[in-house]
Amino acid sequence: MTLAKAVVTGSVFRAPEKRFTQNNVPVSSFVLNIGDREEMLIRVVVRRMALDEIVSGISKDDRVLVEGRLQITTVKNDSGAERRIYEIDANTIEPMGAGAPVSSGSAASGEDIVKFSQEEFSDELIGEDEIPF
Repeated sequence: MTLAKAVVTGSVFRAPEKRFTQNNVPVSSFVLNIGDREEMLIRVVVRRMALDEIVSGISKDDRVLVEGRLQITTVKNDSGAERRIYEIDANTIEPMGAGAPVSSGSAASGEDIVKFSQEEFSDELIGEDEIPF
């Protein structure tokens, strides 16, 4: 079941591994820990060739930002108990931290970045009745 678009950051818990489908299409996956105090693991699946170079440069304990489609799958284990598996079908992956190159699956140039000056923001808070959720 697909839930929604998700953007998460975390550290790589299990290093990426690449496999190939019957049609010789590469599919990479790794496990990301998004929990601060305790482990909260999400499987990240990469089916896009544009992200192949980024995924191959990721190793265990690297910090990354992942954007994609969040999916939840329910599976039964050998004892018959149901278990939920959370995974993200990644559209963009960006390494984080000092010295990490800024790169992603989309072709963004420096001209696409919009910068705002402090004068463009109001110091007023948004009222609670204006928040749409």
